[in-house]
Amino acid sequence: MSAAIRIQQVSKCFGSTKALDKVDLEVEPGEFFGLLGPNGAGKTTLISALAGLVRADSGSLSVMGHDVQSDYRAARRHLGVVPQELVFDPFFTVRESLKIQSGYFGIGDNDRWIDEILENLGLTSKANANMRMLSGGMKRRVLVAQALVHRPPVIVLDEPTAGVDVELRQTLWAFIRRLNEAGHTIVLTTHYLEEAESLCGRIAMLQSGRIVALDTTARLLRRFSTHTLRLRSRDEMPADLVRGAAQSGGWWSMPFDAFDEVEPLLARIRAAGCRIDDLEIGKPDLEEVFIRVMQGQAEASVN
Repeated sequence: MSAAIRIQQVSKCFGSTKALDKVDLEVEPGEFFGLLGPNGAGKTTLISALAGLVRADSGSLSVMGHDVQSDYRAARRHLGVVPQELVFDPFFTVRESLKIQSGYFGIGDNDRWIDEILENLGLTSKANANMRMLSGGMKRRVLVAQALVHRPPVIVLDEPTAGVDVELRQTLWAFIRRLNEAGHTIVLTTHYLEEAESLCGRIAMLQSGRIVALDTTARLLRRFSTHTLRLRSRDEMPADLVRGAAQSGGWWSMPFDAFDEVEPLLARIRAAGCRIDDLEIGKPDLEEVFIRVMQGQAEASVN
C-alpha cells in the first residue's frame, strides 16, 4: 500500500531564508500523525507545499501515491487542509460556502454529507448565517467543514484549535477521532502539546526546516522525559538526597526512571528526620520532550 503522504528530500528557500532543508517523511494510511515545532520551523511551508500552494525548490511530495506537481488534481482531491489563517468569503452563508467548496471538487449532490458535517461541528444552527456574522471560533469550524466536504482520505489540520473555546476543541476532536477510526489519515500541527500527546501515535519535530526527532509518541516520552517525584517539606532536606533535584515554590522535584526507586527514596527522607507535607508523582509529558529536543538542537548548532 502506498504511503498516505510521502515527502522526499524537499527543500524550499524564500530569498536567503531556508524554510525547508531536505525533509524526508512518510505518513502511513490511517495514522494520526503530529507535526510539531516552534514558530518559523517550516510546518506551514511544508503543508503549503503538500497542498500545491508553494512549489518546492527540490524534492518530491505525494498524497496517496499521486505526485503533487505532476498529478496535482488527484493529489488535491485526496487531501483536505484546515489552514491556520481565518480565510472566508463574506458574501455567502455557511451552507452556500460548503456547497461551493463541493463544486470545486466536482461534487454536486452533497447535501446529506454537508448536513452531517454541520451537525458534528455544531454548525447546524448557523447553516444559513452569513460568514461575516460568525465569531472567530465559528469561522474556524467552517474551515474544518470546508476541508472535509469532499471526503478526503488525508486530512491536515494546521493549528485547528488556536484561539477557540474548550467546547469546540472537544467537539472537533471527537469528530476527528471518529474520522480517524473510519480510516482517514490525520496530520496535526499544534502548539497545544497535550493535544498531540493524547491524539497522535507518531510525531515529527521540525526546527529550522529540518526534522530533528521522529518516533512514536510513547518512545519519545521514554527517550527524552522522566517521571518526577515532587514533595514539599518544611524541614531542610539533606544535600545528598536532593542532589540533581530542582526546587521551586517550596517544592522539590526529583527525577526517577522506575517506580521501584520511589519507596527507597522516601525511606531515606524519613530516616533523615524530614517530614513530608505534600507529595505527588508527575508523569512524563510531551512539553518536556519538546523543550529538551529543541534545546539540544540549539546547543548543537552553537558547538
